[in-house]
Amino acid sequence: MSRRHYNLPPLTTLAAFEAAARHLSFKNAADELSVTPGAVSHQIKALEGDLDTTLFQRKHRGVDLTEDGQALYEALSSSFGRISIVLATIRNRKSGGKVIVGSTTAVAALWLSPAVIRFWREMPDVNVDQLSQDRPFRDRQDMDFFIRYGRDSDPNLSHTPLFRDHLIPVASPEIAKRLAGASLAALAAERLIHLDSEDRTWTTWPDWFRQLGHEGTIATGPRVNSYSVALQLARKGAGLALGWQRLIQPMLQSGKLVPIAPHQLTAPNQFYLVGRPDEDLSDNARALKNWILQEVNDGSV
Repeated sequence: MSRRHYNLPPLTTLAAFEAAARHLSFKNAADELSVTPGAVSHQIKALEGDLDTTLFQRKHRGVDLTEDGQALYEALSSSFGRISIVLATIRNRKSGGKVIVGSTTAVAALWLSPAVIRFWREMPDVNVDQLSQDRPFRDRQDMDFFIRYGRDSDPNLSHTPLFRDHLIPVASPEIAKRLAGASLAALAAERLIHLDSEDRTWTTWPDWFRQLGHEGTIATGPRVNSYSVALQLARKGAGLALGWQRLIQPMLQSGKLVPIAPHQLTAPNQFYLVGRPDEDLSDNARALKNWILQEVNDGSV
């Protein structure tokens, strides 16, 4: 292959490799890059041929990185991450100081959106864009930071701890009254609202019962892929939801949902503000970040 100044192979092969290595899946890399798995495989074979080494160990179910593959992935991940930060900084200067913050739909509705409104009242000249989705934020080039439960796998991102929540069963007032003081076994027999999330860091009903020592079976119930929907079903008496106590505090204070005492579990992970390091944030982004941290310290969540 012809070489340029930095003696690099074609960037398309490096991009395909980095995505496949990050996902440990040619198929998921193809989905991200909007190409076919065959195209990803072709690019990686070309790169392996150019480097005269094997970068992946092909297995029956998926792939693993070889020693050379791991070394190349770490270099590319760090470099691509730094390039992404610089590009986002340039775009931010061109956007008039706009700040972009992300979260799940539930975090946005229950806490982040009210916090941003309070921020706007104090700093009306700062434009804040909110991105809400119930799947991991993989495409983060333009985002300043996002709120995440648990640490992100990207080593280039800064993590600022926010708080550690407690997980409690919650239900409508009628159901909560009936189940007050119920045992774990009794709760496990109730209709449970299960959350299916692409992000495996979220604690589920089976996790909750197991960590509290319940070894029996647990009931089935409706399955949803949105925490906001799970809370709405619980409000309407459709079953028990697993409540993040600090996050759903507004619904608890209003009486729309009622905790079922006495069982609770300290969340295994913390909530974090995840994004670019402070030195790479604009003044407006740092102002919003500091506002969010102050809101947490003041007990708004």
